[in-house]
Amino acid sequence: MSLRSSLGRARGLGAAKEGAASHWMAERLPAIALVPLVLWFVFVAIIPNLGASHAEVVAFMGSPINAALMLLTVLCAFYHGMLGLIVILEDYVQNHTARNVVVFATKLYAALGAALATVSILKLSVGG
Repeated sequence: MSLRSSLGRARGLGAAKEGAASHWMAERLPAIALVPLVLWFVFVAIIPNLGASHAEVVAFMGSPINAALMLLTVLCAFYHGMLGLIVILEDYVQNHTARNVVVFATKLYAALGAALATVSILKLSVGG
């Protein structure tokens, strides 16, 4: 015995009237992408460049592949972090107005942080 209507059972949708597959996929794709990107970041970008001078880091970032991978790593990390924090905020902030404000602030922080990191990476990669 189900409390759902036959149409609701046929569509398979809950109270939100939309499926959760797209949200689930939006959370998992950057997480999957971050696995090889973080391995590259630690073992290629960080460990070999420990104690490197500014000129050596600029030379490392001057490679288009290194700059592109660094940019992908930073953008995926900001996006993944933003999505995870928004899910937590939506679960634990009860006041609707406060929830909207902190979700907006989280998105703004992620956008500004990603923009700042992008400019920094591009500046280093062109000889900064």
